[in-house]
Amino acid sequence: MEYEARAALMRAADVGDTIMGRLVARYGAADVVEAIRARALPAEFVAQEAQQKRPTDLTARLNAWHARLAAANPAADLEAGEKSGARLIVPGSPEWPTQLDHLGVSRPLGLWLHGTADLRFSCLTSVAVVGARSATAYGVHIAAEFGVGLSESGWTVVSGGAFGVDGAAHRGALVADSPTVVVLACGVDVCYPSSHDTLFAAVRDQGVLVSECPPGVHPTRARFLIRNRLIAALSRGTVVVEAALRSGALNTAAHTLTLNRHLAAVPGPVTSRMSAGCHRLLRERKAVCVTSPEEMIDLVGVIGDDLAPQTRAPAIPRDKLNESTRRVLDAIPTRGGAGPASIAVAAGLGLDATLSALGGLAAAGYIERSPDGWRLRKQGATYRKAAESTQLEPPPTAEDTDPTQEPPFPDEDDLVPL
Repeated sequence: MEYEARAALMRAADVGDTIMGRLVARYGAADVVEAIRARALPAEFVAQEAQQKRPTDLTARLNAWHARLAAANPAADLEAGEKSGARLIVPGSPEWPTQLDHLGVSRPLGLWLHGTADLRFSCLTSVAVVGARSATAYGVHIAAEFGVGLSESGWTVVSGGAFGVDGAAHRGALVADSPTVVVLACGVDVCYPSSHDTLFAAVRDQGVLVSECPPGVHPTRARFLIRNRLIAALSRGTVVVEAALRSGALNTAAHTLTLNRHLAAVPGPVTSRMSAGCHRLLRERKAVCVTSPEEMIDLVGVIGDDLAPQTRAPAIPRDKLNESTRRVLDAIPTRGGAGPASIAVAAGLGLDATLSALGGLAAAGYIERSPDGWRLRKQGATYRKAAESTQLEPPPTAEDTDPTQEPPFPDEDDLVPL
């Protein structure tokens, strides 16, 4: 009875209808169906709606509901769905994701599913990957990389199944043999875009197609925008891979912030208008900058368990020098030469410590004698990585030189050790 009543109301009301949401939350789906058929909404509800800031013409809305309900055949919808392999879930069903309850009165009346994956289980650890339909090669590459990386780490990818970023994210997830969730703006039996029929077939085998639209319903611009709230609500967080200033992905980002979920954005070239929306989210501090799936998991995962690895600059031989030896090396001139006493004064060390450091640096090949004293030795390639101990290693020979690498010394990166 509950399933049939909600299937009927899904035909009668538009998706995301908050007035219908309030009615069902207060009186239940079966009673609301009877009230619409009798064209008599509860008087107390009508009085409360009249006190809203922007009251709706309930008479016109009721007439529209009544006309649609008269043409609906919920039993046929349920039978057709069962024959095609689709199923209807409603609040309270074992497969219903409870995080959808955070949508309040805009919570869907029910969801049509088509696929092998369990929606509730799949969305326990999930990330929404959204972005531009007319994505650049950069955006498609990054979306696929996030799809693969998230799935390999056990996270479900949720997106809208559109061209560009959405499709690339879903394909990446499928490559990793993990479920992916496609939230449609049409019925689960309608393939839109039509060229994604192969992709949707793969999703049905490995993931699940989701829609709050009844079977046979075709997409409209309004339904695309309204379904974005489901993408945001099903996920722990949303990452915007690529988006122009006017993009549906930014609509999903707005729903994510409204739900107090994590929002991230991937930076792109500052010259690309397809990344301007991401950059605005970052500049306004509405989103966190992420550049890898690991960083996204760090953002939405469990504190202490899903930390992203720390990235560090590569070590250089100077990092292994002790403080006094490094100060002596900094005091030695590149041209000409200087005596031990002058170097000691410049380094701020005693003569004995300076002589000891000079001996070690000379043995390692960092410095050489000149007619005027000590000077830095010219190097044509990078030094080999220093040993873990304080013992200095000799510089590389000519055979070890990599002509594609720039000489590291003198270099600004060497001025400040890590």
